[in-house]
Amino acid sequence: MTENDLRLGMNCRIDRRDFLNGTAMALGTLGAASLSAPGLAQTGSGTAAAGGAGATSYPPAKTGMRGSHAGSFEFAHLLRDGQLPIEDVADQGETYDLVIVGGGISGLSAAHFYRKAVGKDARILILDNHDDFGGHAKRNEFMVDGKLVVINGGTLNIESPARYNRWAAQLLDDMGIDLERYRVSNAEVRDLYADKGLTRGHFFDAETWEADRLVVPESGGGHGGGPGAMGSAEFLARTPLSAKARADMARLVAPDQPDYLAGMSVAEKKHFLATTSFRDYYLKTLKLDPQVMWFFQQMGTSSFCVGADATPALFGWVEGYPGFSGLGLGEIPEGLFADLPGGQHGRQKIDWNAVHFPDGNATLARLLVAHLVPGATTARTQEDMGTARIAYDALDRAQNPVRIRLSSIVVNVAHDGDAKTAREAVITYANGDGLKSVRAKSVILACWNMAIPYMMPELPGPQKEALAYGVKGPLIYTNVVLRNWRAFEKLGVSSISCPTMFHDVVALTEAVDLGALRHARSSEEPIALHLTKFMNAPGQPRRDQHRIGRAELLEMSFETFERETRSQLARILGPGGFDPARDIAAITVNRWPHGYAYTYNSLYDPVEWVYTQSPQRPCVVGRQPYGLVSIANSDAAASPHTDAAILEAHRAVSEIVERETYPFARRT
Repeated sequence: MTENDLRLGMNCRIDRRDFLNGTAMALGTLGAASLSAPGLAQTGSGTAAAGGAGATSYPPAKTGMRGSHAGSFEFAHLLRDGQLPIEDVADQGETYDLVIVGGGISGLSAAHFYRKAVGKDARILILDNHDDFGGHAKRNEFMVDGKLVVINGGTLNIESPARYNRWAAQLLDDMGIDLERYRVSNAEVRDLYADKGLTRGHFFDAETWEADRLVVPESGGGHGGGPGAMGSAEFLARTPLSAKARADMARLVAPDQPDYLAGMSVAEKKHFLATTSFRDYYLKTLKLDPQVMWFFQQMGTSSFCVGADATPALFGWVEGYPGFSGLGLGEIPEGLFADLPGGQHGRQKIDWNAVHFPDGNATLARLLVAHLVPGATTARTQEDMGTARIAYDALDRAQNPVRIRLSSIVVNVAHDGDAKTAREAVITYANGDGLKSVRAKSVILACWNMAIPYMMPELPGPQKEALAYGVKGPLIYTNVVLRNWRAFEKLGVSSISCPTMFHDVVALTEAVDLGALRHARSSEEPIALHLTKFMNAPGQPRRDQHRIGRAELLEMSFETFERETRSQLARILGPGGFDPARDIAAITVNRWPHGYAYTYNSLYDPVEWVYTQSPQRPCVVGRQPYGLVSIANSDAAASPHTDAAILEAHRAVSEIVERETYPFARRT
């Protein structure tokens, strides 16, 4: 271990578990038999630090490499590569009314809707490849110095709840989620950071700007520091920008903007912006200094996992970025795309009213599980979920009408006979000790679209092609628990933008309570940091960027993440007295190689898919029912949002109930 590693605290006994290339040391009997397959072989000590993943079996408390963790995807990759023969399958002798593939928000919602439709005695099995339920809506929890610290490991919030479709709003109500009660209960803590004078800072790294420099706007106010603050003479004077770049930034955010597309009609302007990247619009049309793009190069990543080079400029107009107000494009109608689920980023007027629980939408997933499997927890209300503990050994008991079987990767779904007349389907899955199968009268595939053609080869060719079209965006949420956050208070920041570093954002978690779970009030208390990284390859077409980024992500070890995280925090927060060896209590890397659902993009996809509700969109073609099988997931809506996942679950259940009620109707 180098002297720098020691300084960073790489030798410290924190909550973590080391992996090589993200793969754990043991995969179980079936995995061990396949270790010679590509992507599974590995070396390393496999030593688990005290308190790390090796020291707990409770999924939310596991640290190290989480998200798509070791053991959750390897057999799916073998299936993709044609190296997993479906043979020697052990029939479990189980038949269900409904088997749901995928235990995320969509799968759990589908189980709820089906029970409402046909009765609570319906036998349902939910199969999920992870060791925890919730899909991307994962919870990370830590016990540090006697305090429970919780943060989302994936899905961040309930976005634009006022726009939630009927079925998504109904589900929230069924689960007892009261957003207004939650807002009122957090009125006292909501402005904690602003009350302390903390704001958004900008860290100019030495690799890009010759010397490290943190610049904090004087405006203050929580996670502020937007374009207006960045254009002030006071702020710009403290940055390393050239004189021309400072002048261009001031010009960009000035209230009076010229018409940069003079001579074009409104329709021509919108078409130009729809087919021009945000980066090219700023650099070639507005002729901004390239240094200005440093502030905007990550535009689009938080919604699409690609940056300004692969995001249409028209999306920037819709989302309120500077440089468009002089074009005379009019207003975005309030009801535009109101029938489509999810916030239609870049196409629909933004509703900034989002609701964030401490563990993100894992609160909703946990409430769903409490309703589906009451024996798993005594918690019932949203407030209970702040500190509720789930009995994972109760999820798959034979007496449960609804069973949730984790660490079970579905590798094949096939009708028992012709899809038009079959009365049952056979679902084959892999877990620790072999291939197993169960039967179902109906099946809902609430998993990723791109996996479905491999697990269900009998689907029609055009449908498989449509399902494979969208490529999910890879991203990482690195959660770091600190023993205190004095350095943030001293530096006057609650979040830091650092677009050319390993993580592009470092932020204190949103100040909210949930029941007995209390957010830190004092900077002397432990707190969680939320760091984001989006894996892309600027300059490449969008879907290729996702593929390249995913491959790179799966090759990155936890050790790399830990070293880069410690180093970045030391550089940014060191002047505030931060010591990574002393102050870091735990690190969890939530790796999502298949993260956000693919949304259509007018730089690469037909404009009709982006700006109309065309039935020719691949998400519509791919989600059609086939025999006993329906498809429910956010991919089916081409939207990564929670309400999209819920709506598609309701549609899939409706298809099944219709078929079960009128079985003589055509099914393919």
